[in-house]
Amino acid sequence: MHDWHGAAHNFGTTPGSSPRARLSTTSAHLPHGGTESDPSPLEHHAIDAMMDRLEIVKLLFAGTPEIACPALAALDDDPRHDVVAVLTRPDAAVGRHRTARPSPVAALAHRRGIRTIKAASVRTGAGHDEVASLDVNAAVVVAYGGLVPADLLKIPEHGWINLHFSLLPRWRGAAPVQRAIMAGDERTGACVFQLVPELDAGAVHASMTTTIGPTETSGELLERLAADTTGLITTALDRMADGIDPTPQPEQGFTHAAKITPQEARVDPSLPARTLDRLIRGTSPAPGAWGLLDGRRFKILRTCLVDPARDHETDLDSDLAPGELHATKNNLYLGTGEGVLRLMEVQAFGKKAMRGADWARGAHPNGKVLS
Repeated sequence: MHDWHGAAHNFGTTPGSSPRARLSTTSAHLPHGGTESDPSPLEHHAIDAMMDRLEIVKLLFAGTPEIACPALAALDDDPRHDVVAVLTRPDAAVGRHRTARPSPVAALAHRRGIRTIKAASVRTGAGHDEVASLDVNAAVVVAYGGLVPADLLKIPEHGWINLHFSLLPRWRGAAPVQRAIMAGDERTGACVFQLVPELDAGAVHASMTTTIGPTETSGELLERLAADTTGLITTALDRMADGIDPTPQPEQGFTHAAKITPQEARVDPSLPARTLDRLIRGTSPAPGAWGLLDGRRFKILRTCLVDPARDHETDLDSDLAPGELHATKNNLYLGTGEGVLRLMEVQAFGKKAMRGADWARGAHPNGKVLS
């Protein structure tokens, strides 16, 4: 369940035509018997009002990863808006053969026939100049992966807005979802805010809140938020078109969501099981929590807290020392400084991710220690 702040609007538009062209047909649906060929004065007034509300029509969309695709698709499908161009990161080498592939947003833009600007940075150079030359009313950012310089922020009439996956000012920065889970937050959300030169500090146009599931990973939560917040961007654009000022962020409650480093994702088995569970969920699927097993990196991607005294599904019959691995017929366990974790999904060095119990059948880990 989630709660929305700010109401979306329905203008009765029709797909397949420009916003202003669609407005010329709205009199057929207005009261007092007006027709397309003979609108009444009241209908003229209604059309003028709708045209005023549709001032934010031409958009630049800036985004790169898969989580930005639902927002781009929703804006491109919305007949009130015209996504003039997409700004995304350049093609990146992926896979064993390091083949250059476009970003998910670039691939989606190509399929939809949207002009694409690929730039690692728009601070200077060709990327900056191409963005500066665009005729757009506003720019929408969803995980582009680069900073927008102050001079570009001033160019669109309505500036740049950014969809950020946290309840600002909590978790400003690159990894808000990961940090929320790692900190044990029970609730999080998303905000659409006005981009300013300071990091994630702009006033908020619209927001929503949601509960973090007790077993939800950062990847799952990001995917859910990306799907659930497409309407939040439209709400923000509607409020901007209505002339509603955004709400400044509170001065209290700021926390920084720095990018997760591989070293920070290392499992310390001396910590409590609950703390490790949050670390593992917060870093899954990337960068992935890990430890050393037989001198090689061993990733833990999904876990479950275990209470042997009350968990009737467990087949663990003794306590485990911190870092000790123990496999039974159906499960794989890890001892911690306080409590036990069931390892639901793991990835041994050079192997694919698999169920913990399946890996244990071939690895025979009993007596081994994760460090």
